[in-house]
Amino acid sequence: MSNADTLRQLHQDHLNNYNNQEQQAIELMGLLNKLYNQQDVQVTLFGETLDSTSVGQILALHQKVALRDHGAKAIDIADTLAMVKVISENTDIQATRIDVGQLIANDTDLQTALQSINNAGAVNGATDVVLYGFGRIGRILTRLLLSQPSSAKGLQLKAIVVRPAAAGDLAKRISLLERDSIHGRFLGGISIDDDNNGMIVNGRFVQVIYAKDPSEIDYTAYGIDNALVIDNTGIWKDEAGLGKHLQSTGVKKVLLTAPAGGNIKNVVYGVNNDTVGDDTIVSAASCTTNAITPTLNVLNDEYGIVNGHVETIHSFTNDQNLVDNYHKADRRGRSAVMNMVITSTGAAKAVGKALPELNGKLTGNAIRVPTPNVSLAILNVNLKTAPASADALNEFLRKMSNSSTWQSQIAYTDSTEAVSTDFVGTTHVGIIDAQATILTDNQAIVYVWYDNEVGYSTQVLRLATQMAGISYAQIPA
Repeated sequence: MSNADTLRQLHQDHLNNYNNQEQQAIELMGLLNKLYNQQDVQVTLFGETLDSTSVGQILALHQKVALRDHGAKAIDIADTLAMVKVISENTDIQATRIDVGQLIANDTDLQTALQSINNAGAVNGATDVVLYGFGRIGRILTRLLLSQPSSAKGLQLKAIVVRPAAAGDLAKRISLLERDSIHGRFLGGISIDDDNNGMIVNGRFVQVIYAKDPSEIDYTAYGIDNALVIDNTGIWKDEAGLGKHLQSTGVKKVLLTAPAGGNIKNVVYGVNNDTVGDDTIVSAASCTTNAITPTLNVLNDEYGIVNGHVETIHSFTNDQNLVDNYHKADRRGRSAVMNMVITSTGAAKAVGKALPELNGKLTGNAIRVPTPNVSLAILNVNLKTAPASADALNEFLRKMSNSSTWQSQIAYTDSTEAVSTDFVGTTHVGIIDAQATILTDNQAIVYVWYDNEVGYSTQVLRLATQMAGISYAQIPA
């Protein structure tokens, strides 16, 4: 056989293999939809949700997993399909999150794992959700909520509240949701409902309400009750202001997408969400606090943190000026697209609220830079016990990113070519850049990338799910 014939055969073999994988992905999508809609069961692969609407995402995720070390065992889509088939045959499983990647990599017996479910038969109800504000975070939350397959359970986005505006406002709001300069076009159907002043997104009607103050709204007039309001305006940050939401009719709880003051708990999901209890007002802290606290948590647990400094290289935000103009804050009046701007950050102090053992041990500062999204936190910490080397420290962090406990919060990259735009759309709250890790005696410097929009919004929804009383059995635990 000539070299040309060999290459043609190689090409055909690869094509046949990929076509086979596509067919397996299509079959898998049907099973995933059935499990989600009929049993409230969601299947993940090392913490990442398998998109039941995208063949490309499923195949790309398996390819990405194959390039990572998960116990030196590759996860083939055929393995995932075989396991999901078995899961779908068990119709008694309800309200469960099953990580097939962890099960396959650790050679876990599926039947034994399924028998360990401690809330079999439980069904989570639906919780009405209202987004108060429709800026960057509000629109990302809308995309995340309405990109999921439709279901009668879980978080149900029912309304968006914005300030009164001129005619044509609704069309502009919908256009901003549909088209995004950073995250691209919304992959779904969006249409306007002028008669009812709302939008229809992927078959779901979302009311748009115009109001000057939270307390003046009667949500029950729109068929909304016992709602969770996610306030992403940042206007109110204390109990007096946020309490206005609870004065309106039809609201049960409030979640703030910014650091809060007073006695309101600042919560980083995965770290201190066990403190929420029955609180009616909770803060999801900041994007930076969410990005760095999980990594600081594992470093402190393993090595002990004596003290340290956090420097954030943060993308510019909407509160800065495009060109030099008046701003009440120092330096932020200077052009965001032309300058690096030194500013303050409360993230280091906020870590102490989520992780009390680090209270008072960290300082912090921020530099706003001319990029629109994805930021970088530099953790410079002094450790009680030093790792043997930077490689040993990276190996520990890699294992944490692969663990079932932290895989949804912490990711890991050792690419020598990674740059900020590579992490646009990343749902992990923080991605450790192993190539940048420095260790000198007991001083460790760890670099953590984060999509300050999508990564943070994913954490917000995890916390919202908990506040709504929605709970799932986890396999593996």
